[in-house]
Amino acid sequence: MSNSTSFTNFTTSLKTKQNVNRIFFSILMLTLMGTSAIAQDGYFQQGEFGFSLGASHYFGDLNTRSGLNRPKPAIGVFFRKQFGNYVGMRVSGHYAQVGYSDVYSKNEYQRVRNLSFNSNIFEFAVQGDFNFFKYVPDDMVYNFTPYVTLGLGVFSYDPYTFYNGEKYYLRNLYTEGPQNTYGTMAVCVPLGVGIKYSLNKKVNLSFEIAQRFTTTDYLDDVSTKYADASEFPLGPVDPNTNLPTYTPAFLLQDRSWEILGMDNRLSSVPGRQRGWSKQKDQYVIAEIGISFNLGSYKCPTAF
Repeated sequence: MSNSTSFTNFTTSLKTKQNVNRIFFSILMLTLMGTSAIAQDGYFQQGEFGFSLGASHYFGDLNTRSGLNRPKPAIGVFFRKQFGNYVGMRVSGHYAQVGYSDVYSKNEYQRVRNLSFNSNIFEFAVQGDFNFFKYVPDDMVYNFTPYVTLGLGVFSYDPYTFYNGEKYYLRNLYTEGPQNTYGTMAVCVPLGVGIKYSLNKKVNLSFEIAQRFTTTDYLDDVSTKYADASEFPLGPVDPNTNLPTYTPAFLLQDRSWEILGMDNRLSSVPGRQRGWSKQKDQYVIAEIGISFNLGSYKCPTAF
């Protein structure tokens, strides 16, 4: 073998070894960088479960100007699955109370209408949460973020009112006539904003306000027109007056008689508007939450 051939083989072998060394060095550096990232980020938040406490409020036919009167309690539980530092999916359940009365209105017609309601709400929803900033629990730089939330849910409701100290559920009284019935369930679309702060590696604190846009206009039992009086049969004859008595349905479908008298009540004019059916009812929940992280010791993704 000639010297030139040996030199060529030697050179080729040297280059091969140099390439192998470069590859080995690159792998080593990547490994060290990965180890460093794990050391820096350490605990990766995979999810969290928590509880919330706050207040709920209703907007609809009895609260047309978005007045804030007599907010009612709301409590919730939730589980959130994290898909990186910016996006999460939440499953939540809420119990809330809503209610309102025409006596709070500044509109003269509504005050004369004199209707009121309360309802218990049981809600189940699935929501997507989107952080504005990278969020890493117990990190001095990334331990806080505002976020937006959007989802889809279902809820049950059953409006009721009080008359002479007694509680009456309004759904089965057909206050707008048997042709205008409604069910026990409806769909809601929660849309809101919040802020989240990491107290430590395991615990988070949050505050959120989310509006619920619903598919029902009967959350308050008010939607269309007054029913004809003939649709509400009179009760048994009062032996003292020898006159028929009024049924709860007749008395509660139009309570303007308590102000105007029975002969001048609003429903005495056929077809008079009772509510505004072109806009669905809504409710909002403002709540403070505390949650507990579920995580592992690995490096989270950048997004």
